[in-house]
Amino acid sequence: MANILIVDDSLVDRRLARAILENGMECAIVEACSAEAAIEYLETVAVPDLILTDLQMPGLNGLELVERVREEWLSLPVILMTAAGSEDIASQALKVGAASYVPKKRLGNDLIPTVQRILDGARYEHTHSRLMHSLDRGELTFNLRNDVGLIAPLVRIVQEMLRSLPLKDETERLRVGVALEEAIKNAVYFGNLELDSAIDKGRTSDALAAERLYVSPYCNRNVSVVISVSRDEAVFTISDEGQGFDPSLFESDELNNDDPRGRGICLMRTLMDDVTFINNGRQVVLTKFRYTESEMADEAGECPVD
Repeated sequence: MANILIVDDSLVDRRLARAILENGMECAIVEACSAEAAIEYLETVAVPDLILTDLQMPGLNGLELVERVREEWLSLPVILMTAAGSEDIASQALKVGAASYVPKKRLGNDLIPTVQRILDGARYEHTHSRLMHSLDRGELTFNLRNDVGLIAPLVRIVQEMLRSLPLKDETERLRVGVALEEAIKNAVYFGNLELDSAIDKGRTSDALAAERLYVSPYCNRNVSVVISVSRDEAVFTISDEGQGFDPSLFESDELNNDDPRGRGICLMRTLMDDVTFINNGRQVVLTKFRYTESEMADEAGECPVD
Protein backbone atom coordinates (compact mmCIF):
# COMPACT_ATOMS: atom_id res chain seq x y z
CA MET A 1 0.00 0.00 0.00
CA ALA A 2 1.34 3.40 -1.02
CA ASN A 3 1.72 6.22 1.51
CA ILE A 4 0.86 9.57 -0.07
CA LEU A 5 1.15 13.06 1.40
CA ILE A 6 -1.31 15.59 -0.07
CA VAL A 7 -0.32 19.24 0.38
CA ASP A 8 -2.86 21.98 -0.37
CA ASP A 9 -4.13 25.00 1.55
CA SER A 10 -7.63 24.32 0.21
CA LEU A 11 -9.52 21.78 2.32
CA VAL A 12 -11.96 21.18 -0.55
CA ASP A 13 -9.16 20.40 -3.01
CA ARG A 14 -7.35 18.17 -0.52
CA ARG A 15 -10.49 16.15 0.10
CA LEU A 16 -11.21 15.90 -3.62
CA ALA A 17 -7.74 14.54 -4.37
CA ARG A 18 -7.99 12.21 -1.38
CA ALA A 19 -11.35 10.83 -2.52
CA ILE A 20 -10.08 10.21 -6.05
CA LEU A 21 -7.00 8.38 -4.78
CA GLU A 22 -8.79 6.30 -2.15
CA ASN A 23 -11.51 5.29 -4.61
CA GLY A 24 -9.05 4.39 -7.35
CA MET A 25 -6.18 2.60 -5.61
CA GLU A 26 -4.97 1.13 -2.33
CA CYS A 27 -3.24 3.91 -0.43
CA ALA A 28 -2.85 5.59 2.93
CA ILE A 29 -3.31 9.37 2.82
CA VAL A 30 -1.87 12.07 5.05
CA GLU A 31 -2.91 15.70 4.51
CA ALA A 32 -0.95 18.89 5.10
CA CYS A 33 -2.47 22.38 4.76
CA SER A 34 0.84 24.06 3.84
CA ALA A 35 4.32 23.34 2.56
CA GLU A 36 5.68 24.21 5.99
CA ALA A 37 3.42 21.58 7.60
CA ALA A 38 4.54 19.04 4.98
CA ILE A 39 8.21 19.68 5.73
CA GLU A 40 7.56 19.32 9.48
CA TYR A 41 5.84 15.99 8.81
CA LEU A 42 8.80 14.76 6.73
CA GLU A 43 11.28 15.81 9.41
CA THR A 44 9.45 14.54 12.48
CA VAL A 45 7.04 11.77 11.48
CA ALA A 46 7.74 9.82 8.29
CA VAL A 47 8.74 10.04 4.64
CA PRO A 48 5.89 8.89 2.33
CA ASP A 49 6.21 7.14 -1.00
CA LEU A 50 5.01 10.21 -2.88
CA ILE A 51 3.98 13.86 -2.39
CA LEU A 52 1.06 15.38 -4.27
CA THR A 53 1.15 19.15 -3.88
CA ASP A 54 -0.65 22.26 -4.99
CA LEU A 55 1.51 25.02 -6.47
CA GLN A 56 -0.08 28.24 -5.27
CA MET A 57 -0.13 28.35 -1.46
CA PRO A 58 0.50 31.03 1.17
CA GLY A 59 4.01 30.96 2.58
CA LEU A 60 6.16 28.43 0.77
CA ASN A 61 4.64 27.52 -2.58
CA GLY A 62 4.81 24.22 -4.43
CA LEU A 63 7.96 25.21 -6.30
CA GLU A 64 9.79 25.92 -3.05
CA LEU A 65 8.53 22.64 -1.60
CA VAL A 66 9.94 20.73 -4.59
CA GLU A 67 13.30 22.47 -4.12
CA ARG A 68 13.38 21.59 -0.42
CA VAL A 69 12.46 17.95 -1.07
CA ARG A 70 15.16 17.65 -3.72
CA GLU A 71 17.70 18.98 -1.25
CA GLU A 72 16.91 16.61 1.62
CA TRP A 73 14.86 13.64 0.32
CA LEU A 74 16.33 12.91 -3.12
CA SER A 75 14.41 9.72 -3.86
CA LEU A 76 11.00 11.14 -2.88
CA PRO A 77 8.93 11.94 -6.01
CA VAL A 78 6.68 15.01 -6.10
CA ILE A 79 3.66 15.43 -8.39
CA LEU A 80 2.19 18.90 -8.90
CA MET A 81 -1.46 19.87 -9.06
CA THR A 82 -1.78 22.90 -11.34
CA ALA A 83 -4.60 25.40 -11.54
CA ALA A 84 -5.16 27.89 -14.34
CA GLY A 85 -2.55 30.63 -14.15
CA SER A 86 0.11 28.49 -12.43
CA GLU A 87 1.72 27.14 -15.60
CA ASP A 88 4.86 29.26 -15.26
CA ILE A 89 5.52 28.09 -11.69
CA ALA A 90 4.79 24.51 -12.75
CA SER A 91 7.38 24.73 -15.51
CA GLN A 92 9.97 25.96 -13.01
CA ALA A 93 9.07 23.17 -10.57
CA LEU A 94 9.50 20.54 -13.28
CA LYS A 95 12.89 21.99 -14.12
CA VAL A 96 14.09 21.76 -10.51
CA GLY A 97 12.91 18.22 -9.95
CA ALA A 98 9.16 17.54 -9.82
CA ALA A 99 8.31 14.14 -11.31
CA SER A 100 5.14 15.16 -13.18
CA TYR A 101 2.02 17.32 -12.97
CA VAL A 102 -1.76 17.03 -13.24
CA PRO A 103 -4.09 19.95 -14.05
CA LYS A 104 -6.66 20.30 -11.25
CA LYS A 105 -9.52 20.34 -13.72
CA ARG A 106 -8.39 16.90 -14.93
CA LEU A 107 -7.82 15.24 -11.56
CA GLY A 108 -10.68 12.83 -12.13
CA ASN A 109 -9.15 11.53 -15.37
CA ASP A 110 -5.41 11.91 -14.90
CA LEU A 111 -4.57 11.71 -11.19
CA ILE A 112 -4.73 7.92 -10.69
CA PRO A 113 -2.73 6.94 -13.81
CA THR A 114 -0.12 9.63 -13.11
CA VAL A 115 0.34 8.58 -9.47
CA GLN A 116 0.44 4.88 -10.33
CA ARG A 117 2.97 5.50 -13.08
CA ILE A 118 5.32 7.32 -10.71
CA LEU A 119 4.87 4.82 -7.88
CA ASP A 120 5.41 1.84 -10.18
CA GLY A 121 8.57 3.42 -11.50
CA ALA A 122 9.84 4.17 -8.00
CA ARG A 123 9.26 0.59 -6.84
CA TYR A 124 10.96 -0.81 -9.90
CA GLU A 125 13.94 1.44 -9.30
CA HIS A 126 14.71 -0.52 -6.13
CA THR A 127 14.88 -3.93 -7.85
CA HIS A 128 17.58 -5.51 -10.03
CA SER A 129 19.87 -2.55 -9.31
CA ARG A 130 23.08 -4.54 -8.79
CA LEU A 131 22.79 -6.25 -12.17
CA MET A 132 21.91 -3.12 -14.11
CA HIS A 133 24.75 -1.13 -12.54
CA SER A 134 27.01 -3.55 -14.44
CA LEU A 135 25.51 -2.75 -17.85
CA ASP A 136 28.03 -1.02 -20.16
CA ARG A 137 25.75 -0.55 -23.12
CA GLY A 138 22.27 -1.69 -24.07
CA GLU A 139 20.36 -1.24 -27.30
CA LEU A 140 16.76 -2.28 -27.93
CA THR A 141 14.32 -1.72 -30.77
CA PHE A 142 10.56 -2.11 -30.36
CA ASN A 143 7.96 -2.01 -33.12
CA LEU A 144 4.68 -1.36 -31.31
CA ARG A 145 1.13 -1.45 -32.53
CA ASN A 146 -1.08 1.30 -31.13
CA ASP A 147 -1.28 -0.54 -27.80
CA VAL A 148 -0.78 1.93 -24.95
CA GLY A 149 -0.85 -1.00 -22.52
CA LEU A 150 2.68 -1.85 -23.67
CA ILE A 151 4.10 1.56 -22.78
CA ALA A 152 4.39 1.07 -19.01
CA PRO A 153 6.32 -2.24 -19.20
CA LEU A 154 8.60 -0.76 -21.86
CA VAL A 155 9.34 2.23 -19.61
CA ARG A 156 10.11 -0.12 -16.70
CA ILE A 157 12.69 -1.91 -18.85
CA VAL A 158 14.27 1.43 -19.70
CA GLN A 159 14.39 2.51 -16.06
CA GLU A 160 16.26 -0.70 -15.24
CA MET A 161 18.76 0.05 -18.00
CA LEU A 162 19.21 3.60 -16.70
CA ARG A 163 20.90 2.16 -13.61
CA SER A 164 24.05 2.08 -15.74
CA LEU A 165 23.85 5.81 -16.54
CA PRO A 166 25.07 8.07 -13.71
CA LEU A 167 22.19 10.47 -13.00
CA LYS A 168 21.62 12.88 -10.16
CA ASP A 169 19.32 10.61 -8.12
CA GLU A 170 16.46 8.13 -8.24
CA THR A 171 13.89 10.80 -9.09
CA GLU A 172 15.83 11.75 -12.20
CA ARG A 173 15.40 8.21 -13.51
CA LEU A 174 11.66 8.49 -12.93
CA ARG A 175 11.59 11.79 -14.82
CA VAL A 176 13.29 10.20 -17.84
CA GLY A 177 10.58 7.53 -17.79
CA VAL A 178 7.86 10.18 -17.70
CA ALA A 179 9.37 11.94 -20.74
CA LEU A 180 9.66 8.68 -22.68
CA GLU A 181 6.08 7.70 -21.89
CA GLU A 182 4.79 11.09 -23.04
CA ALA A 183 6.73 10.77 -26.30
CA ILE A 184 5.30 7.33 -27.07
CA LYS A 185 1.74 8.39 -26.17
CA ASN A 186 2.02 11.42 -28.42
CA ALA A 187 3.24 9.15 -31.23
CA VAL A 188 0.24 6.85 -30.77
CA TYR A 189 -2.55 9.35 -30.13
CA PHE A 190 -1.51 12.37 -32.17
CA GLY A 191 0.74 10.67 -34.70
CA ASN A 192 -0.78 7.36 -35.72
CA LEU A 193 -4.37 7.97 -34.61
CA GLU A 194 -4.38 11.69 -35.56
CA LEU A 195 -6.52 12.79 -32.64
CA ASP A 196 -5.73 16.46 -33.24
CA SER A 197 -8.44 16.52 -35.89
CA ALA A 198 -10.91 14.99 -33.45
CA ILE A 199 -10.27 17.71 -30.90
CA ASP A 200 -10.63 20.39 -33.56
CA LYS A 201 -14.00 18.98 -34.63
CA GLY A 202 -15.35 18.63 -31.11
CA ARG A 203 -15.14 14.84 -30.98
CA THR A 204 -14.06 13.28 -27.69
CA SER A 205 -10.51 11.98 -28.03
CA ASP A 206 -11.16 8.78 -26.05
CA ALA A 207 -14.11 7.78 -28.24
CA LEU A 208 -12.27 8.46 -31.48
CA ALA A 209 -9.13 6.66 -30.29
CA ALA A 210 -11.16 3.55 -29.50
CA GLU A 211 -12.76 3.73 -32.96
CA ARG A 212 -9.55 4.29 -34.91
CA LEU A 213 -7.77 1.34 -33.29
CA TYR A 214 -9.80 -0.81 -35.68
CA VAL A 215 -10.15 1.48 -38.71
CA SER A 216 -7.73 1.69 -41.64
CA PRO A 217 -5.29 3.38 -42.14
CA TYR A 218 -4.86 4.14 -38.43
CA CYS A 219 -4.97 0.53 -37.21
CA ASN A 220 -2.17 -0.49 -39.59
CA ARG A 221 0.36 2.00 -38.25
CA ASN A 222 3.17 1.21 -35.83
CA VAL A 223 5.34 3.17 -33.41
CA SER A 224 9.06 2.46 -33.54
CA VAL A 225 11.01 2.94 -30.29
CA VAL A 226 14.80 2.67 -30.50
CA ILE A 227 16.63 2.73 -27.15
CA SER A 228 20.37 3.18 -26.66
CA VAL A 229 21.75 3.43 -23.12
CA SER A 230 25.45 3.66 -22.26
CA ARG A 231 27.44 5.01 -19.34
CA ASP A 232 27.55 8.42 -21.04
CA GLU A 233 24.05 8.99 -22.36
CA ALA A 234 20.61 7.58 -23.05
CA VAL A 235 19.08 8.23 -26.47
CA PHE A 236 15.48 7.37 -27.36
CA THR A 237 14.18 7.66 -30.92
CA ILE A 238 10.39 7.44 -31.28
CA SER A 239 8.83 7.38 -34.75
CA ASP A 240 5.20 7.26 -35.84
CA GLU A 241 3.53 6.75 -39.23
CA GLY A 242 1.07 9.63 -39.10
CA GLN A 243 0.79 12.83 -41.08
CA GLY A 244 3.28 14.77 -38.98
CA PHE A 245 2.94 18.26 -37.48
CA ASP A 246 4.82 21.53 -37.12
CA PRO A 247 7.01 21.31 -33.96
CA SER A 248 7.63 25.08 -34.09
CA LEU A 249 4.07 25.57 -32.83
CA PHE A 250 5.21 24.14 -29.49
CA GLU A 251 8.44 26.04 -28.88
CA SER A 252 7.29 27.70 -25.64
CA ASP A 253 8.48 26.27 -22.31
CA GLU A 254 5.16 27.22 -20.71
CA LEU A 255 2.70 24.46 -19.90
CA ASN A 256 -0.62 24.45 -21.70
CA ASN A 257 -3.16 22.48 -19.72
CA ASP A 258 -5.65 22.65 -22.62
CA ASP A 259 -3.38 21.11 -25.25
CA PRO A 260 -2.63 17.40 -24.71
CA ARG A 261 0.12 17.23 -27.34
CA GLY A 262 1.69 20.42 -26.01
CA ARG A 263 1.65 19.05 -22.46
CA GLY A 264 3.66 16.03 -23.54
CA ILE A 265 6.16 18.07 -25.54
CA CYS A 266 6.67 20.49 -22.63
CA LEU A 267 7.35 17.59 -20.27
CA MET A 268 9.83 16.07 -22.72
CA ARG A 269 11.72 19.35 -23.13
CA THR A 270 11.73 20.06 -19.41
CA LEU A 271 12.80 16.60 -18.23
CA MET A 272 15.34 15.69 -20.95
CA ASP A 273 18.62 17.37 -21.90
CA ASP A 274 17.85 17.52 -25.60
CA VAL A 275 14.68 17.01 -27.66
CA THR A 276 14.87 17.10 -31.46
CA PHE A 277 11.96 16.67 -33.89
CA ILE A 278 12.69 15.52 -37.45
CA ASN A 279 10.77 14.22 -40.47
CA ASN A 280 8.00 16.83 -40.05
CA GLY A 281 7.49 15.88 -36.42
CA ARG A 282 6.99 12.18 -37.13
CA GLN A 283 10.19 11.34 -35.26
CA VAL A 284 11.51 12.69 -31.97
CA VAL A 285 14.92 12.03 -30.44
CA LEU A 286 15.20 12.39 -26.66
CA THR A 287 18.65 12.54 -25.06
CA LYS A 288 19.72 12.40 -21.42
CA PHE A 289 23.40 12.87 -20.58
CA ARG A 290 25.23 11.48 -17.57
CA TYR A 291 25.46 13.61 -14.46
CA THR A 292 29.06 14.85 -14.38
CA GLU A 293 31.49 15.36 -11.53
CA SER A 294 31.65 19.08 -12.35
CA GLU A 295 27.85 19.37 -11.94
CA MET A 296 28.06 17.62 -8.57
CA ALA A 297 30.88 19.94 -7.53
CA ASP A 298 28.91 23.01 -8.67
CA GLU A 299 25.93 22.00 -6.54
CA ALA A 300 28.18 21.36 -3.56
CA GLY A 301 29.90 24.71 -4.02
CA GLU A 302 33.25 23.05 -4.71
CA CYS A 303 35.81 23.34 -7.47
CA PRO A 304 36.00 20.29 -9.71
CA VAL A 305 39.23 18.33 -9.58
CA ASP A 306 41.22 18.30 -12.83
